[in-house]
Amino acid sequence: MAATVSINPASPPIGVLLAVEHLKDSVPVQVQEGKNTGLKVNGDVTFTTVPSICRYLARLAPGKHLYGTSNLEATEVDHWLEFSVGRLGCPADFADAVQYLNQVLGPRTFLIGHSATLADFAVWGALRGNNVWLNLLDRGKAPPHVARWFRFLEEQAEFKAVAMALPAKPEASKSETRKQDQGKFVELPGAEMEKVVTRFPPEASGFLHVGHAKAALLNQYYQHAFQGKLIMRFDDTNPAKESAEFEKVILEDISMLDIKPDIFTHTSDHFDRIQGYAEKLIRDGLAYVDNTDPEVMKQEREQKVDSRNRTNTVEKNLAMWEEMKKGSEVGQRCCLRAKIDMQSPNGCMRDPTIYRCKTESHVRTGTKYKVYPTYDFACPIVDSVEGVTHALRTTEYHDRDDQFNWFIGKLGLRPVHIWEYSRLNLQNTVMSKRKLTWFVEQGLVDGWDDPRFPTVRGVMRRGMTVEGLKQFIVAQGGSRAVVVMEWDKIWAFNKKVIDPVAPRFNALQRDGAVLVNLPGVKDEMKEVPKHPKNPDVGQKEVWYSSRVYIDGQDAATLTEGEVVTFINWGNVIVKKINKNKSGAVESIDAQLNLENTDYKKTAKLTWLADTPKAPFTPTVVTHFDHIISKGVLAKEDEFKNFVNKDTKMETVMLGDPCLAQLKKGDIIQLQRRGYYICDVPYEPPSRYSCQPTPCVLFHIPDGHQKEMPTAGSKAKSKKADKVEKAASKKELPSPKEEVSPSFSPADELALSDKVAAQGDSVRQLKGRKADKAEVDAAVKSLLALKAEYKALTGRTGSLEPPPQPPPPPQPAPLVRTLLTSGKDWKPGAAKKGPAPAPAPAASPAGVDAVNDKIKAQGDKVRQLKTAKAEKAEIDAAVKTLLALKAEYKALTGKDWKPGATAPTPAAPAASSAGADAVNEKIKAQGDKVRQLKTAKAEKAEVDAAVKALLALKAIDAAVKALLALKAEYKALTGKDWKPGATAPTPAAPAASSAGADAVNEKIKAQGDKVRQLKTAKAEKAEIDAAVKALLALKAEYKALTGKDWKPGAHTPAAPTAPASSPADVDAVNDKIKTQGEKVRQLKTAKAEKVQVDAEVKVLLALKADYKNLTGKDWKPPKEDGKKKQEGKNQEKASQETSGGSSPEAEKLKAQIEEQGNTVRQLKGSGADKAQVDAEVKQLLALKEQFKSLTGEDVTPAGGKKGKKEQKKEKEQKKEKEQKKDQPKKAAKEAAKPEGAMPGPKKVTRLGLEAKKEENLSDWYSQVITKSEMIEYYDVSGCYILRPTSYSIWEKIKDFFDAEIKKMGVDNVYFPIFVSKAALEREKDHIADFAPEVAWVTKSGDTDLAEPIAIRPTSETVMYPAYAKWIKSHRDLPIKYNQWNNVVRWEFKHPQPFLRTREFLWQEGHSAFATKDEADKEVLAILELYARVYEDLMAIPVIRGRKTEKEKFAGGDYTTTVEVYISASGRAIQGATSHHLGQNFSKMFEIVFEDPEKPGEKKFVWQNSWGITTRTIGVMVMVHGDNKGLVMPPVVARDQVVVIPCGITANLSEEDKARLLQKCQEYRKALRDAGVRATDDLRDNYSPGWKFNHWELKGTPIRMEVGPRDMKQNQFVAVRRDTGEKLTLAEGKAAEKVKEMLDTIQTDLYSRAKKNQDDHMVAIDTWGDFCSNLDKGMIIQAPYCGAIPCEDKIKKDSARDQDIEPGAPSMGAKGLCIPFKPLRELQPGTKCVCEGCDCDAKFYTLFGRSY
Repeated sequence: MAATVSINPASPPIGVLLAVEHLKDSVPVQVQEGKNTGLKVNGDVTFTTVPSICRYLARLAPGKHLYGTSNLEATEVDHWLEFSVGRLGCPADFADAVQYLNQVLGPRTFLIGHSATLADFAVWGALRGNNVWLNLLDRGKAPPHVARWFRFLEEQAEFKAVAMALPAKPEASKSETRKQDQGKFVELPGAEMEKVVTRFPPEASGFLHVGHAKAALLNQYYQHAFQGKLIMRFDDTNPAKESAEFEKVILEDISMLDIKPDIFTHTSDHFDRIQGYAEKLIRDGLAYVDNTDPEVMKQEREQKVDSRNRTNTVEKNLAMWEEMKKGSEVGQRCCLRAKIDMQSPNGCMRDPTIYRCKTESHVRTGTKYKVYPTYDFACPIVDSVEGVTHALRTTEYHDRDDQFNWFIGKLGLRPVHIWEYSRLNLQNTVMSKRKLTWFVEQGLVDGWDDPRFPTVRGVMRRGMTVEGLKQFIVAQGGSRAVVVMEWDKIWAFNKKVIDPVAPRFNALQRDGAVLVNLPGVKDEMKEVPKHPKNPDVGQKEVWYSSRVYIDGQDAATLTEGEVVTFINWGNVIVKKINKNKSGAVESIDAQLNLENTDYKKTAKLTWLADTPKAPFTPTVVTHFDHIISKGVLAKEDEFKNFVNKDTKMETVMLGDPCLAQLKKGDIIQLQRRGYYICDVPYEPPSRYSCQPTPCVLFHIPDGHQKEMPTAGSKAKSKKADKVEKAASKKELPSPKEEVSPSFSPADELALSDKVAAQGDSVRQLKGRKADKAEVDAAVKSLLALKAEYKALTGRTGSLEPPPQPPPPPQPAPLVRTLLTSGKDWKPGAAKKGPAPAPAPAASPAGVDAVNDKIKAQGDKVRQLKTAKAEKAEIDAAVKTLLALKAEYKALTGKDWKPGATAPTPAAPAASSAGADAVNEKIKAQGDKVRQLKTAKAEKAEVDAAVKALLALKAIDAAVKALLALKAEYKALTGKDWKPGATAPTPAAPAASSAGADAVNEKIKAQGDKVRQLKTAKAEKAEIDAAVKALLALKAEYKALTGKDWKPGAHTPAAPTAPASSPADVDAVNDKIKTQGEKVRQLKTAKAEKVQVDAEVKVLLALKADYKNLTGKDWKPPKEDGKKKQEGKNQEKASQETSGGSSPEAEKLKAQIEEQGNTVRQLKGSGADKAQVDAEVKQLLALKEQFKSLTGEDVTPAGGKKGKKEQKKEKEQKKEKEQKKDQPKKAAKEAAKPEGAMPGPKKVTRLGLEAKKEENLSDWYSQVITKSEMIEYYDVSGCYILRPTSYSIWEKIKDFFDAEIKKMGVDNVYFPIFVSKAALEREKDHIADFAPEVAWVTKSGDTDLAEPIAIRPTSETVMYPAYAKWIKSHRDLPIKYNQWNNVVRWEFKHPQPFLRTREFLWQEGHSAFATKDEADKEVLAILELYARVYEDLMAIPVIRGRKTEKEKFAGGDYTTTVEVYISASGRAIQGATSHHLGQNFSKMFEIVFEDPEKPGEKKFVWQNSWGITTRTIGVMVMVHGDNKGLVMPPVVARDQVVVIPCGITANLSEEDKARLLQKCQEYRKALRDAGVRATDDLRDNYSPGWKFNHWELKGTPIRMEVGPRDMKQNQFVAVRRDTGEKLTLAEGKAAEKVKEMLDTIQTDLYSRAKKNQDDHMVAIDTWGDFCSNLDKGMIIQAPYCGAIPCEDKIKKDSARDQDIEPGAPSMGAKGLCIPFKPLRELQPGTKCVCEGCDCDAKFYTLFGRSY
């Protein structure tokens, strides 16, 4: 079967396509389009990377030699395959990679051999798909050899065929890399390729924030774009602000951002030069010293007034300048100002200050200077001097550009181009270092790396990735537009980076989690992908059990019989939901239904299995809010007034068991909750507190305002939204809804006025095109007021007694509920209070009297408001007024209106004609309102007309309702309703017993519901609604039976006749419908057949009951004629009201649709703007005409709202719900029990924050820095060795130096520099070091005639001298050693001590007359190295000989001592001793005259041997623990530290002095006995802090001495390695301490030896080899000695994942052939390498290695 290659056409893998094209005649390979690139083999195996696919295809046709013709060529092919996706694919390394490729291709036609191979395919394909390369090629800037090779291959048939199918090359020279998701990067003025120099000049006074990151990344962008240089310069012109700590932090931040400056400088490097330029300006009369008071000077500059010192002579200025330089009192009152132009309109040109006198010590120059330049003066000078060609500055510096150029011109400096870009402004954020420092000092944040801070460390701690930040900055480009951006955008870029790789896990909110019982499920574990779309993320363990927990929110949405989907499991049927008395779900009984694989319409739930085999991980998720509450702070705003102090919300969760494995910084996604970063990893219960440390996860924003759903499914959420929308669209509330009495009518009136006023404010802002932020703020205020209005008017309450059986309804209550219902506020919202129900009749005289009282009371209210009386007084008057209006309404049945008169008593009943009349009035009034608005009439006039219109609409609605009720009355009684009419006495029983029974059951159920709500203390509104429903049911019961309902009073009566009432039939009919629906659900859910059959039987029984009652078979009911007619009447009334369906309106609507199409067509075709505008005006006119006719805006086809409107409604609804829930959440947090799971424990920054067993790399970095072993340096890969570490090296040096001198070795020193000719003299030897050689190419500004190398090793330096010195056998042996440093410019993962660019070592080089002498020395030196490790460092080693592949290049053989590091499961080479044979002597002509054959020359036999400071790093990793270093006593700088204890406030000064004296006596006694002892008498640290400090430094013994110890002549000794405490007598201090030191040294070695032995095994098969290797073992295996076998072993044992963070994936290599193997090799034992049939020669030690 043919292999299938899937190709993503958006980014085709060109190398793969070339391989397919080349093999098409011999190998059947199918190519198809797909989402991802991959090669599927026989449906089982899939390769996803270009190198792996190419390798597989090449192996299908070995005869094509695409993988080379030998093992060596195959290795080269592998190199180029990795090169194509590695260095060549990395933008930062691209330029270097192409230059390297150019060197290789100089003498070659193909990369390997004499024909095209996979190497050519992969590299050519990588270049063909790289637009930067194509740009270079088009402009003729490409390196010549690469361009020649590229074009040659482009003409070959296979390459042509593939190129034809690829997208066209870009036409212009503008790189497409600037277009994809990038902002506008303008070309720099005057920029030339390879000549651009930019600079990033931060001030070391705080941490870098994202604004600085933008500046740094923009400078780097132009550095790369023009292949130029980037200078990293610290602006340290202000000694008061500069801090070495901040410098270090900034360098680390720059490294985190993957920015690699070419040069590091400080402004202080140029202080002398800048000072010289300042004095030049004084002498030229262009600067003067001014001693004016700073405040006066500020006023003079603002008023353009010259200073009195402006006319000082040059001599006087120089004299005052000298005072400034001295820092005298006179000088401290002065400053140096540039004499530019005090009349300039640009304030920056009005004689700015360029030097200040400051007596503070500078962090780098100390007290050398007393005067310091300002940044504005120093910047142009240093920019020019350092060769900066383009100074990138934010637009806020624009006014200072003239000043910058003035200094350049007057000082005669080289000009610098200034390029401006906009600074990064973010909402709800302050960027000022001063303001950020205030937050830190006030304790409002945890520090500079707080996740709420905009610092680089802060955002990265919150989950921002370097790549996400880069993409965001690149997307902004070099724009000058100043905008304030939302954080959402930056987080959206970050989401693109983390979403494809973040593993998915589950977590449930601990409070409210609900148990789901799934009978029959066994506890088991399965592995599933961590990421459903990215298998490369790996697998995770998912546990299954019969007890499963789900979120309480999810449980509340479920119904019995529902089918839901458990993610990563399958479908589940909800059988039973068990609730407590308050109605909350306690547990759920369910059944697995894995056969049902229909997941389309099911709710998707997250869950966790409750099993002892995988306990939940205690987890705390933390969400953050902005620390500034206002979106955009104006200049006049004081930021402290807008500090949001409640910004950290923590939720306790039940975490996925897998969360226990998270490490600090791991980014994950909690399903249906969002993205999170691990800030504190989980730790098991501490032996001190017995409490676990929960896993603390910080929420990572993803750029969306809408949060992920945490309950139910999307379908349910949408359904709920629809229900909510439908509810909000209802025009009228239920007739039983009342207005809450908890607010006054005056409140409603006042709030309505506020809404209207705020609306006017918003319109004014929009009219004058105010700033967007200002408009947004006003709109938010308006929405808040509207929400408040709705909340105020929409509460349920009761103004009347509980309802009795209602009389026939009147219009008034409906009008009242319309005007006071809790609807959204709309223009013209009613402002009238509620009124009581009307009375049946009233006399005109009574009505007139009430009318007069209303007028008088209205006048009184107006007078009180005019006089601005107290609110309480106004409210009382308003209430009286409303009561009078209610009385009027009760008398007349109508609302009171100005000018109202008493109605005649006998008013005729309402008729449909009356409704029609009101309808006509509404239309007329609507037209009047529209006319007034069109004419822009006075607001008061429009408002009055609108109020009248609303009143008419209310009346119309009430009349229609009245007519409907009368129609219903007539249908029931057969007569028209008349005032005073009563219901006729029924000839039959009032109601059937079945109907009464049904109502009785409903009353009982509703009563239970009310009791449950009261028990659960539900919301008052909810209880009131339930009570009203209960009262209505009781009224219905009374209507049916003629009696009040009482508990137990109702007795169901058996039917006396076969006849049935309609109520009976309806009841059975309803039951049939319900049962039928239940059966359908069961069938859809594919329930058990037994269950379905049982429910079908119930359904059939109900249908039989129906047939008994009616004599007919049951059929699905059809809508009866009456209901149809009612529906038609309602539809007709609706149409008459809206006017929307009149022929004229329909015609107009058709015209609007046609005109809309015309407009769209014009816009789509790119028509002229004037033509489009004309058509749009016509469209708007038609819409206005439609609105005038119908009173409504035209709606799109289908009557649906636009997407924007729907989205806006959704956002408003969500905002309101969130506001509503906030108090509940706060109360819930406050009510947490004391025993609740604790939050993350506070961790001091003194100790280690990483664990050795969890993150060895971080642990190692923290140990060596916090224990004060090293200090980082500003040249990557180089480190400062502090006394703690250098003292170890001194002890190694002292021991080894003494031992080799016993062997006759002398110390010498050779130069560090090596000529190119000497270095290249032995190319085979130096080949291993070639990529690591550092070259000196310049002396000052002059290029050297020939580059000079810095020694990577000294063979080529020393051996030419040996050739001169050795002439006779009498000159032998020569045994020289030198202690020196070497430089090897490592580029992969530098690690202090282990892999550094510069390191200390000793290198011995000896020459002998015979091989035997040389062989003996090799082993003697190796044994000394073993003693260094075992006797000094307490580290066991494995002695052996290196394999042929691993031996020293140019030597005959290499011996080694290997060390095993269990923390990483890897070995490390400890030291080597090489026998060089005669290889180097032949090369360098090192010969002597043979004493036995005079006249003949013999070549000497040579050795070389060395040990490095790597030993220190090995010691740290072998012995160190989670408290810090553990120093072997032999090499410890301090073997004992004496610490005083028990110094309290109660201890007298005399006792304290005696205690400190005693500590010093102990120290002296120990030193006299030869113990390296120190004491810690610092009084600003507690004993506990000191204990931690010295434990971290690894001091072997801690002596604790307290007042009681003194009295008892004793002390306490604590071992660092075990923590054991011993109380010892003072008299035997020295003796016992020395014994303890010897014991510690021995115990450390024994533990390390046991650890090594436990992790070293001997095996004979490949399967055992791999399994043990994956367990972190080192392995002794039979090996034939062939290099290809060793290569294959290394390749086949490699794994996809990293062994350690930061370390490359690797296979096992040959460490050594042990001198003492674990077992003897038996004859016939085969080599362990798979496929090798050769006999093994020896057991070889294999393992992963550093």
